[in-house]
Amino acid sequence: MSVENEHRHHPRLEGKVIIVTGAGSGIGKASTELFLRHGATVIAADLHGAQHVADAGREEDVVRLVETAKHQHGALHGFFANAGVSGGLASIFEQTVEDWEQILRVNLIGPFLAIKHAAPLIKEQGGGSIICTASVAGLRSGAGGPAYSASKAGVISLVKTAAQQLAGSNVRVNAICPGLIETGMTEFVYERARAKGQEDRLGHLNPLRRGGVPDEIAKAALFLASDESSYVNGHALVVDGGLSSSHPFNRQDYGRTAI
Repeated sequence: MSVENEHRHHPRLEGKVIIVTGAGSGIGKASTELFLRHGATVIAADLHGAQHVADAGREEDVVRLVETAKHQHGALHGFFANAGVSGGLASIFEQTVEDWEQILRVNLIGPFLAIKHAAPLIKEQGGGSIICTASVAGLRSGAGGPAYSASKAGVISLVKTAAQQLAGSNVRVNAICPGLIETGMTEFVYERARAKGQEDRLGHLNPLRRGGVPDEIAKAALFLASDESSYVNGHALVVDGGLSSSHPFNRQDYGRTAI
């Protein structure tokens, strides 16, 4: 059976209403398209390029998205709190308080608002799934700027705390930790490598020796949004080609490293 036929005969999100933030591009756009193909009704939100204009770090905007689900669709089964900003690679000594406030507002307060306002409505439907985009930068240093990394570490902690506070509700809360994925946020990394003729070096630090694409994260989000992940809760799912499986080391010191 082809993938297309499999989607048609076994839609994994049939009848589910799901909000996706950061849906105008990258991971959010790929996830929105995949969710729709699997039978979901998607409320796609972004500052640009999505059906609903919303700032994911603004409480009134998040409340409005949840109310849209309730009043237009009569239900909410999932929320993919995916919107984020990178803040660049400036050091702690170069970033300002305002930089930190903006990055934390979108990347960490945004997922908090999603959980706070979506969980009660999702509980009313008998349960469902909240997914937050974290990052391998939240696991250890070396994958993002200071504020970005701190915000993503916060997301990983948040989903664990939220899963516990929602005990008995059947509302699951999980995070996805992408590695290097080619999106608008990482475009400068890819452009810099191409300008130097080093495109083949992108992703070379992970065992798959390549960067990822948004659809590979969208498939992880599909799993977490669906009933197939019904026993996965309070977890940070790493999708990074194996990058975070190791501390830095010299492959040559380990003898043969490939078949």
